Amino acid sequence: MPFITERRSFNGFDVKVGRLGLTALIGEIEKAVTSFELLVQEEKYANGTKWIRQKIDEGFDACGGWTKVQSGGVDWTKADTGSTVGVEVQVSSRSDLLAVDVLHLRNAMTEGRVDVGVIVVPDDALSQFLTDRTPNLRTALRHVDDDMAVQVLAFKHDGPGPALPKMRTNLGRA
Repeated sequence: MPFITERRSFNGFDVKVGRLGLTALIGEIEKAVTSFELLVQEEKYANGTKWIRQKIDEGFDACGGWTKVQSGGVDWTKADTGSTVGVEVQVSSRSDLLAVDVLHLRNAMTEGRVDVGVIVVPDDALSQFLTDRTPNLRTALRHVDDDMAVQVLAFKHDGPGPALPKMRTNLGRA
């Protein structure tokens, strides 16, 4: 199972999670990220990311009660005790899209739809084995603003294995 290598909290995230009674939902996020075996070919850019994203999404589905937005908003949300957690999972796109994810969380917080946010990314060690421009912890930290109650959650693979398939482009290239 992938394991969490780093949790970086900003602007009172941990205190707010505890005060709002959202600790169990944070546990569900970690369970969704760590509920499958993740073996990768440990060679630069050797692995695709779509499969990883699918497994994380399946983890949220398995937890139950999480709402997914396909595009244009916070990826996953769930309410408990009258408060809501928003999650942005960024493993399968360009690293510059982290800025958009932060904007989604900021807008949802400003509008009162989300109380705290979590951004899930591969850690710096794993990202080097994934497709070019895959986001990582270092990139995520550059985009997070200190004025948002957000946690950046980074994960790493279990160990070496076969290369994960890459997505085919509309030009037929991987």
